[in-house]
Amino acid sequence: MESIIARQDLSSGSGSSQVQRPQHAPYPPTTASLGGVPNVHTDIPITSVFLFLFICGAIAHMTIFQLNRRKGHKFLISGMTFGFCMARITTCVMRIAWATRPTHIPIAIAAQIFVAAGVVLLYVINLIFAQRIVRSAHPRGGWHPLFSYAFKAAYVLIVITLIMVVTANIQNFYTLNSNTKRIDRDLILYGGTFYAVVSFLPFPLVLGGLIIPRHARLEKFGSGRFRTKIAILLTAAFLLCLGASFRVGTSFKPSRPRTDPPEYFNKGCFYFFNFTVEIFVVILYVVVRVDQRFHVPDGSKAPGDYSGTRVLGSKESQVEEGERAMRVTSEEETFDDAPEAPGREKEGTMNGHSQV
Repeated sequence: MESIIARQDLSSGSGSSQVQRPQHAPYPPTTASLGGVPNVHTDIPITSVFLFLFICGAIAHMTIFQLNRRKGHKFLISGMTFGFCMARITTCVMRIAWATRPTHIPIAIAAQIFVAAGVVLLYVINLIFAQRIVRSAHPRGGWHPLFSYAFKAAYVLIVITLIMVVTANIQNFYTLNSNTKRIDRDLILYGGTFYAVVSFLPFPLVLGGLIIPRHARLEKFGSGRFRTKIAILLTAAFLLCLGASFRVGTSFKPSRPRTDPPEYFNKGCFYFFNFTVEIFVVILYVVVRVDQRFHVPDGSKAPGDYSGTRVLGSKESQVEEGERAMRVTSEEETFDDAPEAPGREKEGTMNGHSQV
């Protein structure tokens, strides 16, 4: 994962140039890291701005969540985004505290752990959106048990990897054993690579769902056009994948001394590839109202549940499905722009689902 890898120089030597080590753990890192150690003059003003933005994001998403809950509109993803904003608020507070006490190693450890761990919630949200789009485009395949189990396995791996990487990061500050540090570094690099792949998954899932021929029309869910949902998801996935790829890419580079960091570890890169891309996603979710666009009926568990027209296996439905499979899907049908049937259009209007 994208956190500081505290690899200590264990080579023996003597002389005044030898760095004096603390006599007890936790030990400070000797290698450069993304963003470096925060300082009062630069990091506190910038971090305070992001702190304010994440507070606004938390308020917005929790307000939306509560308003929807009172209307019986269940959308837990708004609560998840609120949780992410709260994690980032804690991160900003810890970095401000670290800037005022740069030699306090426990604060540094906490700040780095929160930087690395918080974004995982946004990865999970994008996977949920991608799953809903695939199930809308391919109801039978999207609701197949193997497809559902694959997503559940991914969520379990995300949690296990998070625990593994957090443990490796903390242990790295409490040991001077070179072999243990090598193992910790390998685990951290694995975590960063794994999460970069997870952040990229919406692209093959959505594009594959568009390319693979469909045998039935889209199952509409939420409000808005299908192509707009795809654009929203891929925009968020691009931003998160950009940040994850930069962080893991720089982690694989050879380490440099803390006093001579590489140019790509500057503070601008840290704030852009972490907080900036994330706050853009948080704001995007509010502005486009993902709580309306990506909402699905409660208890959906089979084809037809999204649209409220579950296939019952009747001869008429099988004949109709067979006729649809015999023709080529047009661009309008692919992106859900085909005209609605009169009865269906009336139903959508009554439910307040605009096609924007």
